[in-house]
Amino acid sequence: MSRTRSGLGRMLAIGVALALALLLLAAREATAGKYAVAQCGWYVGADASWADTTGGAKFRPDAWCVPPAGQNPFDGVHLKSFTREGQSTVSGTRFGRWRWEAPAGTGIAQVRGTWWHALHDGIEQRIGVGTWGGGFDAFASAATTDTTPREFVAGFNPAQPALEDRLLCARGESKWCSLEPGSWSAIRALTITVQDDRPPAAGIGGELTAAGWRRGTQGVGFSGSDVGGGVRFGETAVDGARVNLTEYGCAKASIGGEWRATRMQPCGLAVSAGAAVDTTRFSDGPHSLHHCATDFAGNGGCTPDQTVYIDNNPPAHPRNLAIAGGDGWRRSNGFDLSWANPDQGVASPIGGALWRVEGPSGYDSGAKLAAGRDLAALSKVSVPHAGLYALSIWLRDEAGNDSPATAVSVPLRFDDVPPAVGFEPVEAGAAAPEQIGAQIADELSGPAGGEIYYRRLGAKQWTELSAKFQPGAAAGSARLVAAMPAALPPGIYLFRADAVDGAGNASSTTRRLDGLEMTVRKTASGAAPASGRSGSARAKSRIFARLRWRRHAGTRLTVPFGAVAVLAGRLLDLDGAGLAGRKLRVVLRPSRGALGKARVVRVRTGRHGGFRLPLAVGTSRRIAISFRGEQRMIGAVRRPLTLRVRSGISLWATPGSLSTGEVVRFGGRVRTRGAPLPRRGKLVAIQYLEQATKRWRPVLVTRSDHSGRFHARYRFRYVSGAANVRLRAIALPEERWPYAPGASHPVTVHVTG
Repeated sequence: MSRTRSGLGRMLAIGVALALALLLLAAREATAGKYAVAQCGWYVGADASWADTTGGAKFRPDAWCVPPAGQNPFDGVHLKSFTREGQSTVSGTRFGRWRWEAPAGTGIAQVRGTWWHALHDGIEQRIGVGTWGGGFDAFASAATTDTTPREFVAGFNPAQPALEDRLLCARGESKWCSLEPGSWSAIRALTITVQDDRPPAAGIGGELTAAGWRRGTQGVGFSGSDVGGGVRFGETAVDGARVNLTEYGCAKASIGGEWRATRMQPCGLAVSAGAAVDTTRFSDGPHSLHHCATDFAGNGGCTPDQTVYIDNNPPAHPRNLAIAGGDGWRRSNGFDLSWANPDQGVASPIGGALWRVEGPSGYDSGAKLAAGRDLAALSKVSVPHAGLYALSIWLRDEAGNDSPATAVSVPLRFDDVPPAVGFEPVEAGAAAPEQIGAQIADELSGPAGGEIYYRRLGAKQWTELSAKFQPGAAAGSARLVAAMPAALPPGIYLFRADAVDGAGNASSTTRRLDGLEMTVRKTASGAAPASGRSGSARAKSRIFARLRWRRHAGTRLTVPFGAVAVLAGRLLDLDGAGLAGRKLRVVLRPSRGALGKARVVRVRTGRHGGFRLPLAVGTSRRIAISFRGEQRMIGAVRRPLTLRVRSGISLWATPGSLSTGEVVRFGGRVRTRGAPLPRRGKLVAIQYLEQATKRWRPVLVTRSDHSGRFHARYRFRYVSGAANVRLRAIALPEERWPYAPGASHPVTVHVTG
């Protein structure tokens, strides 16, 4: 009895000292290397096991640790061991017990709690620790009844693996203890301090740690593992600055301003999670990344620093952009470009260049990428047809950053179309002119020069006249003028004009602007008599023809869908006189894919050799004209003319007014007069008019059904303020589609941002 009381006195003294220390540590997290576990109190249950050495025959447990919410958290709370009713005795050294075990790699360094008991006939309550050798070392024991709950506290150095509360028959094995009356022991409000000195291990991976340069939001995956109380926190840092803090799920409760565990091992031993890291918070260049894991005892373990490469800013504009051979007009459709890349410093290297070609009739190649580290040249860039285009180039780095705002542009001037040249008419019946004039037209690179030649009819050798090149008043026009040689002997002379444009394209003609051969008949008196030939030789004939629609005319003509074009021209002899009353054969050959077949039409020339044939509405076609000839006249064949008919297409859009983020629905129909639709439907593009450049830009591409009708949807995402968006539909060119590209009438949609 005296031994028990003296033990209690020492325990109380130790308890007072520890209480003062705990007051100083109140409201702090668990210190590094240790954490506190709350048991059976504060609305917390018990992470303990119960057993007895009689196999359940002589002892029984009873536990009630969590009262209803709002009730005093300690009212009636207990962990008890009872001797079993209806039993008379129990052998010595037999006991029932509650046991708490420290997680692997840890130990119990201190315990504090409350105990009370009712004990009879050699039955004792003993509280102690299980030792590393498998023994039991009691630090508190009682042999008499004391039903007033009293506090106890004890510390252990070194820390021990387990804590036990035993109800014991404290006699030798050959003796026994009476169980009448029954005995019991109780314990509650335990605070078990677990010593955990082993740090957790940390791991990191994911997008951010992948090889190469990273930009924007990048995913990172991390993990932690522990052998003690488990991992509580994971913290990821870039250059020492926290970018993510993850708290894993742990069994804990806030008690007196301190987080205490509610289980002996409160947290998971193996955890993992992920986070998104906004790399735009960091400058371009290399950065250090690591991840740390912290266990419930405050021990930390970190991964080694690893280098990640971040770049969120596009390169500056290319320097000294130039075209090989200069930016003048050329007749070869191939452009080689070079430039100097800006200094990237610590940022990612240049990874390629994006380029875009824009040109006539709303042409837009779209952005195209040429990849390659430190790329500084493009070769063989081509354009779809002759015209003046603008090529824009901007750079992309290896992180994938690029900005069209940094683009620089150069003109691409391509002209493979020879200049048009024709002699100025000479009045029929007039004397031989004093000078010969020829007009040159070239709307792209412009006329650059020319020469005039002549030869006597029947001769093979041309003789050059000294011609003067005179730029015209209108852009793209010029005139060649040469004096008529005064010493020419009588005869018929044929003239030839050669012209060259700024791109080096050359053309040559012996015809006048009205299509007649440029011939002059010089007699002894210098007069130019009416044309006509005598003798038995057969005369030559030639056909002059043009396609016309309204004010447009030419050998190649494009007309709207459903328009009626006219074929008009003249049949002439060698001197340019009209041949009246002759029959001409006209062959109308529809373009590939049309349902119609080639058709032959006969026309007769009028009083002055002229003819006119309205062309029926239909698909695009080629038109060949021929004159069979007659006894005194050799026949003639005209090189085929081309009539291009634009596709017919309509468009509607609904609703006419909508807000940014809403969907507009398109619909329309492709007209198919004289042509079957492609098997997969007709290809249709929806375009919008860009106000800044007045060019049509693509919105979407779709296909019609087999009746020619098409439907599509588009969501406006980037319109701010209010805007009137003009839209049109275009039937695009396709193989075996016998129409040229054609556009619908524009429709306007009002969009509010």
